[in-house]
Amino acid sequence: MKRAYTDEHARSGVNAPLPEIETWPNQYADYEIEIAMPEFTSVCPKTGLPDFGEIVLRYVPDKRCLELKSLKMYLLEYRSLGIFQENIVNRILQDVVAAAKPKSATVIGDFASRGGLTTVVTASYSRARRTPRGKR
Repeated sequence: MKRAYTDEHARSGVNAPLPEIETWPNQYADYEIEIAMPEFTSVCPKTGLPDFGEIVLRYVPDKRCLELKSLKMYLLEYRSLGIFQENIVNRILQDVVAAAKPKSATVIGDFASRGGLTTVVTASYSRARRTPRGKR
């Protein structure tokens, strides 16, 4: 039986160039920041149809905080990017960790129903683990 989804579909968007997420010097210690994008949109790499959902980022900054306008511009690039929902969440986490080097971070993607199924993807990083969960 021929597979409908290929390895190319699975890799789509994972290494796509995206705008830089800028940071600025953190002034405080031991607090959490939560950022939500309730109108997140991306594209299914197989069908080309839009995916809708909410992205929530929670992180504990160390020396750097995320600059919100650059984060917004970064997230808006997903609107035309063919990428699976699971990869979106893990890519955002990877890019946030690379930009700000937080003490910990969690990205939650709560995606709208398609074909009667909803998907919630959660990826977390903590400095104690040194790598995002799911990465090897």
